[in-house]
Amino acid sequence: MSIASISESIEYPESDGEPMGETDLHRDWMVRILEILRQRYRSQRVYIASDLLVYYEEGNPAKFIIPDDFIVLDCDPGRRRIFKTWEEKRIPDVIFEVTSHSSRRIDTMKKPVIYEQMGVQEYYVYDPTCDYLDPPLQGFRMTNGSLKQIVPVNGVLRCETLQLGLRLVDGDLEFFDLRTGGLAVDEAEYEREAKEVEREAREVEREAKEVEREARERAEARNLELLLEIEELKRRLGEE
Repeated sequence: MSIASISESIEYPESDGEPMGETDLHRDWMVRILEILRQRYRSQRVYIASDLLVYYEEGNPAKFIIPDDFIVLDCDPGRRRIFKTWEEKRIPDVIFEVTSHSSRRIDTMKKPVIYEQMGVQEYYVYDPTCDYLDPPLQGFRMTNGSLKQIVPVNGVLRCETLQLGLRLVDGDLEFFDLRTGGLAVDEAEYEREAKEVEREAREVEREAKEVEREARERAEARNLELLLEIEELKRRLGEE
């Protein structure tokens, strides 16, 4: 039997058998980060996933990791049940972990080692409770073959791979575009903003039409005044 056949016969489970076991807050942030990334890269050839098993060594189903959220650039965005790096010929470019009491040691000790071995370009870990990480938002970037901690500038961590800035606002994680400064939002927020922009555009159009109407009415009134003045002048000249 060929090596390829042996590899194909190996089972790669879709679950590690462990419950997610996180609080509503941590789960909500995992979903929020996922949706922000999906919205930012909508209609692009980018794969984004959350809580999916990533197998990183062919033939060894014990070699897997489960990032809270990850993004793979230049990759088919279709749905997957698991992610095999050797089949995809890609690895996650950027990974985000939402840390908690139960995941703190894994997020800060075990996972960074594996991500470094895999060649992940950037890794971010966020503690929404501000109880388990100091500081509660940390980033790491691949430099000369190892993940080095990113030094924040004015409280901002620069995600160079995605051209995103990460910062905390009252403890909440906020993403913004490094080029435009605009906030990166999820689909619901995007739709609300789009509707607000549309409403403002309609209001501007209404105000412009109102100004145009008032200007037209003033012009018509002035024309009428001039016509009356001309008629009055003709009348006086006729009397003379």
